[in-house]
Amino acid sequence: MGNRLEGKVAVVTGAGRGVGRGIALALAEEGASVVVNDLGCEVDGSSSSHEPADTVVGEIKIRGGQATANYDNVFLMSGGEAVIQTAADSFGKIDILVNCAGIVSDRMIYQMTEEEWDRVITTNLKGTFVPSRYACILFRQQRSGRIVNLTSDAGLGAVGSSNSAAASEGIIGLTRTVARDMGRYGVTCNAISPLVKTRLFAGLVGEYREGGAGLTAEDVAGIGPSPPITQWEGPGSPDDPENVAPLAVMLCTNLVPNINGYVFGVRGGSIYLYSNPQIERSIHRMGNYTMDEMDVLVPKIIAAGM
Repeated sequence: MGNRLEGKVAVVTGAGRGVGRGIALALAEEGASVVVNDLGCEVDGSSSSHEPADTVVGEIKIRGGQATANYDNVFLMSGGEAVIQTAADSFGKIDILVNCAGIVSDRMIYQMTEEEWDRVITTNLKGTFVPSRYACILFRQQRSGRIVNLTSDAGLGAVGSSNSAAASEGIIGLTRTVARDMGRYGVTCNAISPLVKTRLFAGLVGEYREGGAGLTAEDVAGIGPSPPITQWEGPGSPDDPENVAPLAVMLCTNLVPNINGYVFGVRGGSIYLYSNPQIERSIHRMGNYTMDEMDVLVPKIIAAGM
């Protein structure tokens, strides 16, 4: 085991499977005591089970780490508060919050129901806000803390994912604002957008299955094609959810206190830093534009090359 997080206490939501599980195991491997939160629901948010969280707690303990399970629904105010309270009650404090809880319910915009929209927005976006809200109360008091939010590239134009897109972009906006709100107190907040194979997403295999019949995830993200998959080194594969864990753990340490309010991508063995929005083109005048001016200026300056 490492010691980069020795004495630290972490809460990981959605930690019973996939990316959350990998991060919880990695945090424990580096010495953190971990609250493993998972409602144990299906991909669409239905039903619940204690088994996923209990299984990960068992894995951590077998490896010599400390962990406890929590089964609260973190998009509820009472549930989000309870998972943070579990850390305080079990281990005396909280230093790290990793928000991984999320669901998908894809459908074309003209077919999506109100219930499908609300369920994804509430679970993914509010489920990131609520634990962060309660963790930040303690982080502000102790003048330290680390938050890592898991998001996705759906907001860059994934077909049939308007609810996930809205939630994902909302998480990014939330990340930047929490970084501003809490940076003065020694707290950082960053986001990771992974492309791995989980119950929710097809991972890199989806890129090759597309074959050329449309935009790949890399096309949408604007990062170009993934490097050719030749010989994967070490355990696992390019699609493993565990590939996200090293970056997440790094962002939870004190080694990079200047990284605050950023979004990273993880694709196989590659880690990307996304740029924050910048103004690409502009037109200026002292006063309001006439439509005749708009007819000329927008096509020639703003829309040129689009």
